[in-house]
Amino acid sequence: MYDTEKLTMQRTALITKMQGMLERAEAANRGFSVKENTEYEELEDQLDAIDRKIKSAKETNDLRNRGSLRIAGGDNNGFRNLGEYLYTVVHNPGDGRLQELRAQTTKDGTAGGFSVPSQFSDQFMSVPAVPAVIRPRATVLPAGDSPDAEISIPALDQRTSQGGSHMYGGITVFHQGEGDQLTESNFRVRKITLKPKKLTAYLTASSELLANWDAASATIPMLMRSAVDGAEDTDFLSGDGINKSQGILNSPAAISINRATASQIGWADVRNMLSRLRVLGGSPVWTASQTTMSQLVQISDASSRAIWTPSAVEGVPNLLYGFPVLFHDRSPALGTRGDLCLCDYRGYLIKNGSGPNVAVSEHFRFQNDEVCFRLTWHTDGQSWLNSPIALEGSTSNTVSPFVVLDTP
Repeated sequence: MYDTEKLTMQRTALITKMQGMLERAEAANRGFSVKENTEYEELEDQLDAIDRKIKSAKETNDLRNRGSLRIAGGDNNGFRNLGEYLYTVVHNPGDGRLQELRAQTTKDGTAGGFSVPSQFSDQFMSVPAVPAVIRPRATVLPAGDSPDAEISIPALDQRTSQGGSHMYGGITVFHQGEGDQLTESNFRVRKITLKPKKLTAYLTASSELLANWDAASATIPMLMRSAVDGAEDTDFLSGDGINKSQGILNSPAAISINRATASQIGWADVRNMLSRLRVLGGSPVWTASQTTMSQLVQISDASSRAIWTPSAVEGVPNLLYGFPVLFHDRSPALGTRGDLCLCDYRGYLIKNGSGPNVAVSEHFRFQNDEVCFRLTWHTDGQSWLNSPIALEGSTSNTVSPFVVLDTP
């Protein structure tokens, strides 16, 4: 855990030093020398690193606070914790506290269940920073009312097929002499449409567990939250867009890099991926299947010298070309397209839908004395871009916020 107070002091000292450099140059009515410019850029890098650590510490504290069993402040619709809410849904659905939370959908009517009180919804929907890769780094649009309607967002049409001026949505700049006839250019705009899709999760719990409110508050949200994280992260990465999100691997904006050797990852593969990345202002990361680790740790240069992990004494590095390496279970296996990706997930749009909603049945597992919970929520996701972007000075070469390692 980072010491935020110490980091804040370091940050203040860096800013003071940078301001001093700017003031001295301004007082002398000059710009930075080469040496000063290099020093200033190094200070900026240090400041960015400290800001990332402060943000990480804040997110960790937020997650811990969200995971607490009881919610401080507010009446939580009259429920002391999530366990009591679930117990009431099962054993006293006519409770007046639930009536404002009854959820109705166009198909289910009154069978739609009960909305989770907003004070407890984070216990279902909060995203742990490590297991979930895409949502914490994507551009997330807030939820609407139930039932969810689609939303359309205007965006520049920046496809490579639009020629060298595509970067500006069809606006073309011409050099013309006085009296020459003006040349027209077209401004191209497209629509991005997102319609939250329904996801459903089921969980059975014993009546004994449910009767113990505090135990239920600790166990049931943890299980459902893990299921939500896994389902969403899988869709955002590899979903085909049919009744689910269109994932990064199926995005028309993704660039595929053919690996040099089947089922291997070499230094040339990594360099080629890096050369095609377009940063959109987010924080790019390498997303890798854990099955790739055996290849990454032995990456060597032209002289067969290990580069990424030169010593078995040290741990596995967490940076590759300055970007974090995140291993997780949802990437395809080694040798498969997408086993290693380099992405700026800020270019991925997620539309939250209404929910989560909870419905319950005591009959599904009646003979086992178990209660079945059904959790439903809505979400959709897709790439912001609809094709890779051509470089302005070299339109035959393209870059993208999503670079995927492919088969040979």
